[in-house]
Amino acid sequence: MDFWFSEQHTNDVKLSIRVDKQLYSAHSDFQRIDVFDSPEFGRFLVLDGYMMLTQKDEFIYHEMIVHPAMAVHPRVRNALVIGGGDGGAVRELCRYDDIEHIDLVEIDKQVVEVSREFFPEITCSLDDPRVKIHYRDGLRYVRGCKDEYDLIIVDSTDPFGPGEGLFTREFYGNCYKALKEDGIMINQHESPFYREDALACQRAHKRIVESFPISKVYQAHIPTYPSGHWLFGFASKKYHPLRDLDEKRWNARGLQCKYYTTMLHKGAFYIPAYVEELLKNVEQAD
Repeated sequence: MDFWFSEQHTNDVKLSIRVDKQLYSAHSDFQRIDVFDSPEFGRFLVLDGYMMLTQKDEFIYHEMIVHPAMAVHPRVRNALVIGGGDGGAVRELCRYDDIEHIDLVEIDKQVVEVSREFFPEITCSLDDPRVKIHYRDGLRYVRGCKDEYDLIIVDSTDPFGPGEGLFTREFYGNCYKALKEDGIMINQHESPFYREDALACQRAHKRIVESFPISKVYQAHIPTYPSGHWLFGFASKKYHPLRDLDEKRWNARGLQCKYYTTMLHKGAFYIPAYVEELLKNVEQAD
């Protein structure tokens, strides 16, 4: 008998993946958590019916939410990851020896515990001595921060349920205050392809533009995310993601990535015409 996991992307589109077995299922205080094993994508994590990561393609998302900012900012010492209980963003940050401290703020402790059990290759840096985990609401946490971080990574779920507050004008404004004078904020920005997702992109980008003097989007192609076309937001008080990219400095680190390169970095910010059209009324001019 065939068993399939299906995620509904729109009323008319589903992504289905054949599964060998369901490894875990439970309800936390915040959401339903499931882990499946599949022949094509390996193990994958599902929250409230939405796929968060798979073993096969998680590297794309986690490299692209971390390395573009690290290739631009000349001196990241203190970083904040909001969400990201799977540990992937922390893993990529911990590859940088000059980062001194990383705060991980995750509202759902059970996500971290489940990820530790089933995805140890992703959570492998959560015990790094530079990492401190806070089981708190990210919106409330960042309210109490001022001039503290060089980099904030908003590794949130989709803009509903537990992650809804991480797409508000108040939240982005508080992130601005929590950053140092040359800080950068990176956020996952949803897919621009399907109508409902595109509207969420538009709303989030408008709110970020209202808070940051520099606000751009960049793209990656992630097979298991809706439409496969995914956006990230790059918001900064000072640095432009292309003009301030320091290829020589980043490449001298010798980090080996499976997706990110500084050449791809430049291309990622050249977005398709339909995305430019989507964002043109809220995007700031260079």
